Amino acid sequence: MAAYRVTPALRRVLHAFKHVTYRSRCCVIASHAQYSTVYDSSEKTFDKILIANRGEIACRVMKTCKKMGIKTVAVHSDVDSSAVHVKMADEAVCVGPAPTSKSYLNMDAIMEAVRQSGAQAVHPGYGFLSENKEFAKRLAAEGVTFIGPDTHAIQAMGDKIESKLIAKQAKVNTIPGFDGVVKDADEAVRIAGEIGYPVMIKASAGGGGKGMRIAWNDEETREGFRFSSQEAASSFGDDRLLIEKFIDNPRHIEIQVLADKHGNALWLNERECSIQRRNQKVVEEAPSTFLDPETRRAMGEQAVALAKAVQYSSAGTVEFLVDSKKSFYFLEMNTRLQVEHPITECITGLDLVQQMIRIAKGYTLQHTQADIPINGWAIESRVYAEDPYKSFGLPSIGRLSQYQEPGNLTGVRVDSGIQEGSDISIYYDPMISKLVTYGSTRAEALQRMEKALDSYVIRGVTHNIPLLREIIVHPRFISGDISTKFLPEVYPDGFKGHQLSGSERAELLAAAASLFVATQLRSQRFVGNLRVSSAQQERRKWELSLELEKGVHAVTVSRSGSTYTVDLDGESVDVSSEWNLASALLPVTVNGAQRTVQCLSRNAGGEINLQYLGTVYKVRVLSKLAATLSKHMPEKVPEDTSSILRSPMPGSVVAVSVKPGDTVAEGQEICVIEAMKMQNSMTAAKTAKVKSVHCKPGETVGEGDLLVELE
Repeated sequence: MAAYRVTPALRRVLHAFKHVTYRSRCCVIASHAQYSTVYDSSEKTFDKILIANRGEIACRVMKTCKKMGIKTVAVHSDVDSSAVHVKMADEAVCVGPAPTSKSYLNMDAIMEAVRQSGAQAVHPGYGFLSENKEFAKRLAAEGVTFIGPDTHAIQAMGDKIESKLIAKQAKVNTIPGFDGVVKDADEAVRIAGEIGYPVMIKASAGGGGKGMRIAWNDEETREGFRFSSQEAASSFGDDRLLIEKFIDNPRHIEIQVLADKHGNALWLNERECSIQRRNQKVVEEAPSTFLDPETRRAMGEQAVALAKAVQYSSAGTVEFLVDSKKSFYFLEMNTRLQVEHPITECITGLDLVQQMIRIAKGYTLQHTQADIPINGWAIESRVYAEDPYKSFGLPSIGRLSQYQEPGNLTGVRVDSGIQEGSDISIYYDPMISKLVTYGSTRAEALQRMEKALDSYVIRGVTHNIPLLREIIVHPRFISGDISTKFLPEVYPDGFKGHQLSGSERAELLAAAASLFVATQLRSQRFVGNLRVSSAQQERRKWELSLELEKGVHAVTVSRSGSTYTVDLDGESVDVSSEWNLASALLPVTVNGAQRTVQCLSRNAGGEINLQYLGTVYKVRVLSKLAATLSKHMPEKVPEDTSSILRSPMPGSVVAVSVKPGDTVAEGQEICVIEAMKMQNSMTAAKTAKVKSVHCKPGETVGEGDLLVELE
């Protein structure tokens, strides 16, 4: 009888089949968007875990806790009392008012919640106190387990200066730069000159793109030093800065590591995180299209070497910058669960939260390096309440009047912590969700992402789906030709939304005309009214006028059953749909191509806002007579914005640099607005005299609020 070798991968699958139900086995095979992890009920960890966080990450941790049979405790601010994570938990404790410094960063209140609830362990999620060594120490002093690394690892890797020195000692490739703390702006200029421009100024205790600036000359270095130190103090309570060489056109690729308390460590492949705006990630994928097996292994081995050098134990991420020649340099280590961890879970089948809980309890790793696969492809789009037309995404606030996730689609995972009716406030990160798609190939994952974005219903706040969809269908992204400068290179004049081709314009206009006619027909129907003649001849032809982006089109629409034929600019376009006008999603077939259109609004003036190919277009549809009469209507004159400065986002005023009577030059700073802990300099659009100032430091302003008037 022939002998067969059982590989580690096959051994893992056989182990899974031995311990799971029939339903679970189907999940292992059919959908890697779900975990193939086995939850062993006999393996005891903790009875109750407190999650010291909010939103989607708190919900994410709770989902795994429930699978493991662990009770959960939520903490919340007073404005979050009805939040999804609070409803999902077994218990909930209010830890203070809305500002994070008085609630989610309030260690005294959270420690009291731990005592009050009797939680045996705390999972910090990401952000807030997740990398705060003092919080970990206070938990240890009370005999409560911190689900994360030991305090010495948090301290060593949390300080960018110390972490860089440790990385050098561990023979990890590092970026040339200054290894000490920069004292003031003058020293920053001197150091930058020695390193050579461009340089990166960043917070020593930073993360998430906060406290980070690129400088190309002495003036930008001075300005970057000021803003970075202020942001660092505001976000981390630590204004120390360091400077290093900025690598032009780099890729941002990170390695997920997993290490236990017994000296075992693994690398769980890489995540490509190069699509960024303001040093914050927008779209991530796993694996990377750029790495070959040799480079992947070298990066993974260096990441593990660094983890072992600081006796790391938990899930962590080592971030690298990779240049065009595949040379890679250590950037920083995040001693926590990353925002983008779901894409690693999709291609490995591991539940990283479960692994963190097991490690915190003292168990050894269940896998060896040979067990870790790259199975398929996963892509994550960070869906934010942001206006993508302003600097690729300035925060938006509001209430979700309508909300529908595309989680019912194949290979789609949505990690969120909000629901219909939730508020996106000025106090917290504007993330709505992490939209993840998985496929056996990258092309399949991208196709599923395109469909998921089209099927995502978000009303009540401005969101960045138009930008996300444009990124994933852009030829450069599809080919893998990306870097951290992708957005400014592809959109040098800022993001303008999807630019319609001739055929796409015809599709959109035909869909709008058909929707208009379907709406007209519905309004003419009477249910149960016997006075309406059943022999009435139904109208089958309409002459309309459509206006899109100042272009006017005369069209004729004819109807046969559920199909509308639209004669437009000498072309004939067939549109088929069931036209369920009560639904937020309108699946249509246009000349054989399947599309998902969303009608955001329509009014009596014929204006229809349609979300098509991710971007919202305003189409005006009128009957031929109404179009003739509308020419006589007065037009609203747009406001002259050259003499006024309005806030482009909700936020708080940090500083005002001018007073009435001052003369300002074009581009001169007038005030600084802080939104979501990011500081933004507002500048003059022209050289003029300041007429009046309508804001002062400490005030809260809304989007569109008047800040300064110029003469």
